Amino acid sequence: MTAPPVADLLAGLRVVAIPMAVPFRGVTTREVALIEGPAGWGEFGPFPEYEPPEAARWLTAAIESAYAAWPAPVRCAIAVNATVPAVPADRVPAILARFPGCTTVKVKIAQAGQHLADDIRRVERVRRELGPDARIRLDANGALTVGEAALALKALAAFDIDYVEQPVETLAELRALRAELARARVEMRVAADEAIRKADDPLRVDLTGLADLLVLKVAPSGGIRRALRIVAAHGLPVVVSSALDTSIGIAAGAALAAALPELDGACGLGTLALMDGDVCAASMTATRGWVVPRRVSPDEDLLDRYAAPPDRIAWWRRRVVACREHLGRADAR
Repeated sequence: MTAPPVADLLAGLRVVAIPMAVPFRGVTTREVALIEGPAGWGEFGPFPEYEPPEAARWLTAAIESAYAAWPAPVRCAIAVNATVPAVPADRVPAILARFPGCTTVKVKIAQAGQHLADDIRRVERVRRELGPDARIRLDANGALTVGEAALALKALAAFDIDYVEQPVETLAELRALRAELARARVEMRVAADEAIRKADDPLRVDLTGLADLLVLKVAPSGGIRRALRIVAAHGLPVVVSSALDTSIGIAAGAALAAALPELDGACGLGTLALMDGDVCAASMTATRGWVVPRRVSPDEDLLDRYAAPPDRIAWWRRRVVACREHLGRADAR
C-alpha cells in the first residue's frame, strides 16, 4: 500500500515509555510510537540503533495496521511460549510464574559477559521446573561463532531442545554449523530469524539446507502481508514472535499467526508478561497460555500514564519523518 503523508502519521502519533518488569537484552524501558489511522492503531517501535533503511520496515508494518484490514483468520486462538531472558538460574522460577499455562519456553543464551555454564544452568532449571513434556527452545540472536555454537549445542542437546534460533549470524556460518553438528551427531532443528529480517530482501534469501523453520516478527518483516509472502517464498514451518511490543503490536502478531495456514507450535506473543505496563486496558496478555486474535485500541489514561518525555517524543517524530522519507525514495525507485 502507498504510505500516507507524513503529516497524517504525525497527527495521530502517541509515544509511550513502558518500564520493563524484567530487563531484556539491555532494555529497561520500552519506547514505541503508536499511529492511529482509519483501520485502527499501528505500532512503530524499531530499537534505537536501527537506521532508517531497516526501521522503515517497521513503519510500513505500523501503517498497514493503522490503514488496512488484516487478512482473514484461519484459527481463533494462538498458543504462546514463555520467554526466559538471560537471567541467573535461581531467577527462572519467578520468570516462569509470569507465564501461567505455557508449556513451551524460549530461553535466551549467549548473553554478552556470560558463559556456557550460565546457559546450561538456566536451561537445566527450566527443564527441572517444567518437567520432561515441556518444549524448550533456545535463542542466541546470532551471537555465537561456529565453534562456540557447536560446543554449546552439543552440551545443551542433553535437555531435549525443540530448536535453536539463529545460533550464528551469517548464512555461511549457518552452513558451517550444520556441518559441525552433523559430524558431532547432534540432532537439533535450526530456526532462522535475523538471517531473514535483516536481509536486504528476505524473499530472496536462500535457506536451503540451512534452516528447518522460520521465526517471523510482523514489524521487521514490513507487515502481515509481506510476512505471508516471506512464508510462501521459503516454504518452511513458521513460529511468529514479537519484539517487546505493547498490546498494539502483539495484536498484529496474533493476526499474522491466525492467518498462517500452519504454525510450528506456540508463538512468542507473550512478552507483555515481561513489561510493567501496557497501553490497552483490554490487554493482549495471554490467558492460560493462549491469546485470542483481535483488534485493540489504547486507553487514553494509559497513554497519558506512560507518555514519553517531550524530548523523546520529538526524537520519535523525527524518526517517523526519516523513515517516511526513506519509504518515499523506495517508492520512487
